[in-house]
Amino acid sequence: MKKIIFALAAASGIALAAPAIADHHMAGEVDEAHIKDTAHFMKMHGEQLSAAIQHPTRKEDAARDAFRHPAETLAFFHVGPEMKVGEYAPGGGWYSRLLGHYLGGEGQLVGLFANPLTATADAARQQRIRDSAAGFGKEVAGYTGLPAEKFGGITLDNLEGQKGTFDRILVMRAMHNLLRSGTADTELRAMRDLLKDDGLLGIEQHRARADAPWSYANGTKGYLREADVIDFMRVNGFELVGKSEINANPKDTADHKEGVWEMPPVLTTKREDLKGLGESDRMTLLFKKAK
Repeated sequence: MKKIIFALAAASGIALAAPAIADHHMAGEVDEAHIKDTAHFMKMHGEQLSAAIQHPTRKEDAARDAFRHPAETLAFFHVGPEMKVGEYAPGGGWYSRLLGHYLGGEGQLVGLFANPLTATADAARQQRIRDSAAGFGKEVAGYTGLPAEKFGGITLDNLEGQKGTFDRILVMRAMHNLLRSGTADTELRAMRDLLKDDGLLGIEQHRARADAPWSYANGTKGYLREADVIDFMRVNGFELVGKSEINANPKDTADHKEGVWEMPPVLTTKREDLKGLGESDRMTLLFKKAK
């Protein structure tokens, strides 16, 4: 397996951390064909992906590229420029801005927002969620200068006409919030319904140590154990396709009292010893719908 990964890195120019798939992170089956195909993917779409990453409107966002490895991550997820892609909980817009440029020609970016009815009992907050979904297209258009019609947003209680139409769904550094909210099962099953039969769901998530206690790895600190995420996805109808160490950071001890937010770029506690360490250690996992 290691030989396959290193050959991929050489063929595609992807800078994967060594070892690319570490022995102690091998829980679950890995689809070696997908790993091999990533080199072909980069040959097909690398130029378009690079153009989106280097777009002048990403000048401020580009400072995080060295830590978030967007080219390698999207290539590992096989996100093609012609695809319909759902971004769950878009948040600050770092990936939305990049995906907007990348998908705004042939593809489509759709913001996936929480089901308001299960996210909160407060009617005003429910309406804010619906308003965020309704305004997502205009928001991304503002980032990219492209027509708002190229983008859209939906809440996960309104899947009418959307089921089985998504090529990819991305959950970027948001799994801990799903677990904290208590809605992870229903949200993930709704996302599963949105995917085509051959669709894939990619996860990037702050990674706790494998032996971290549940009190630390339950989502409240932002960190989750990789094995827990894989098992949770399996329970909700997904199978592991592959994993990568693209976003690993061995400098992160993942044991911070105030959680991941002590790490860059947030640095809530202003700890000098954490400055310059890059961002958190993160797992990068890819799943398909279980049959």
